[in-house]
Amino acid sequence: MKKIMMMAMMMVMTISAKAMSYSAAKHEALFLSDKMAYELNLTAAQFDDVYEINLDYLMSVNGYSDTYGKWWNRRNNDLKYVLTAYQYEKYMKLNYFYRPLNWEKGAFTFLVYNHYKNKNHFYKGNPKGYSSYKGGNNKKSDRFYADRNSHKQTGKRGNDKKANGYGSASRNSSAVASGAGRTSNHHALAQNNNSSRSGGIIRSGHR
Repeated sequence: MKKIMMMAMMMVMTISAKAMSYSAAKHEALFLSDKMAYELNLTAAQFDDVYEINLDYLMSVNGYSDTYGKWWNRRNNDLKYVLTAYQYEKYMKLNYFYRPLNWEKGAFTFLVYNHYKNKNHFYKGNPKGYSSYKGGNNKKSDRFYADRNSHKQTGKRGNDKKANGYGSASRNSSAVASGAGRTSNHHALAQNNNSSRSGGIIRSGHR
């Protein structure tokens, strides 16, 4: 009887410590990446890459020792290539993104659900590779995402907004202000010309 109990416990531990299934990892990677896209203001291309990186990480961990080991470091290195300096700095400050997994009582827990309670709410649609990407980029070159440096914007969130088509209001305001300045100069020149013709008298509020 004791031997049977020990074998049963070993089976439970083995099942609990197994890597996540593809379907489970896919669902968790989507939820995590969606919230990262929302808070870090990711572009569509960044969202696609972040989903792949998160999926690779979740499919690579097998237990407590992997939670913040080799594959966690690889995830961070890959994200450095994909995120801007400002985005990466913010990412590290948000623990539910930076350390998304906990290992408790022989099972994984996801910290992002402590912050986002509604498990069915998503801010974006599915990333490009959601249906087709099966994982494995983190098993390839450790510079797999290095070329993303040439496509991303550097700097703070304001610069990212301009890169994504935001900030046009400020540019339009500048253009209006510039146009107003030119109009004001034309009025001033016209007033000076009129004053020279009328004996130099300028009355405020009158043409």
